[in-house]
Parts: sequence; C-alpha cells; structure tokens
Amino acid sequence: MARTRRPLIAGNWKMNGLKADAIALAKGVADAVKQAGWTDREVLVCPPATLVSAIADAARGTGLLVGGQDCHAKPSGAHTGEIAAEMLRDAGASHVIVGHSERRTDCGETDAIVRAKAEAAWRAGLLPIVCIGETLAEREAGKTLAVLETQLEGSVPAGATAATLVVAYEPVWAIGTGKTPTTPEVAAAHAHIRKVLTGLVADAAGVRLLYGGSVKGSNAAELLAAGDVDGALVGGASLKADEFLAIAKAA
Repeated sequence: MARTRRPLIAGNWKMNGLKADAIALAKGVADAVKQAGWTDREVLVCPPATLVSAIADAARGTGLLVGGQDCHAKPSGAHTGEIAAEMLRDAGASHVIVGHSERRTDCGETDAIVRAKAEAAWRAGLLPIVCIGETLAEREAGKTLAVLETQLEGSVPAGATAATLVVAYEPVWAIGTGKTPTTPEVAAAHAHIRKVLTGLVADAAGVRLLYGGSVKGSNAAELLAAGDVDGALVGGASLKADEFLAIAKAA
C-alpha cells in the first residue's frame, strides 16, 4: 500500500438502525476512534438518512466521519422521498456512497445516474465513494475486468482527482453471502481498476480503492494486505462495534 494513500474503513449500515441503538453503536465506535487517535487511517459510518444528523452529533469531536448511503443528482425539487447531497452535508455528512450494487439492482441505477450523483456530491462539498462490481454470472463468464472498466468509465465524472474520489470494488456475489474472492483475485481486480483510472484521473496513483463484500474482522488483515487495497467498505460487520473496530485496527 502506498504511504501516500491513507486507508479508509467505511461502514454501510444499509436499512438498519433505530435512533437509540444507532446512537449507542455510533458512540461505541466514536469513543474507540477518539481513544485510538488515529492519524494514519480514517473511519467512516454511513447510517440511514434519518440518522445522519444524530450520528453526526454523536461523532462530533471524535474523529469518526459520517456519510450518507445515497443522494439525488438535483439539489432540490419535486423528487418525493429523495435526499439531496446538500441535505446530507447540512445534516453533518462529509461523504456519500453512490452506485452501490443494491441501488443499481433494486433501483435500476445506470452508470450515468451514478456519475450525476457523484457530481452532485462534489457540488455539495461531499466526497463520493463510487461503487462498482460484477455479478456472479459476469464473473463466471470471464467478464469481471471488462465490467469494472465499463462501470468506471461511465460512473467516474470528468475532472475527478485523488482528493475528490474514492472507488469501492464490491463483487455483487460476495455482498452479504459470506463468500469472498481470493486475495490474488482482489489484488488483480484492484490493479485493473488502478490501470483504468490512469486514463480517467490525472493523479490515479493517489485514488483510494476500497474492497467490499463480506469483510469481517477475521479476514480484514488479509484482504487489506492485497495489492492496491486502501481500505474497506463494510456491510453487516459495521453493525457490531467490536467487529467493525477490529477491521479498522487491521488497517
């Protein structure tokens, strides 16, 4: 791992959490982050939109970062049920996940939509985490690297830099299944992502690449040691403070 890239451990809480328990979870993580005083890594949690403000309050002054799980491309308007990037920023967020495979699958989000959302994040002063990843059928057909290349080229906005972009590689078939690619497979995918980014981002060598897909305390060290892996996007394990912190420590 290049020393110039500070690892980012991000927790995606997905559609989980009611206020009391969520604040307790956030405080447990925030207290540990503050006590650790890490300057060589960043720790982020992305709760549901209803909890962003409360979690941001709980994390204030601790070093724990807070983000959203999605945003709309527009800053305001007649978009019932949607959340603007500016609203997330106003609630205390610093980051936002865009293009998660569950959004791509459940909501039909295209690369163009993901790109527009990443641009919206910039507009609001948020750092977008752009997610890409292949399905099991695509992997079995030998299309993994081609899929990643297509998604990157369509989802990364023009003008992206290492300071304004994080990319998360999440094999769709590994999310929530307990299955993970081998460490060499993760390294190969990340190396290809880095290569593709070289044609899209001027300082591609500085862009942080996260791995996601059944990351847990027991496999974090091995996955984070793979080539070109600069952190993790953690799902289920981020809902347990001890497990999530074990991953953060492994960074």
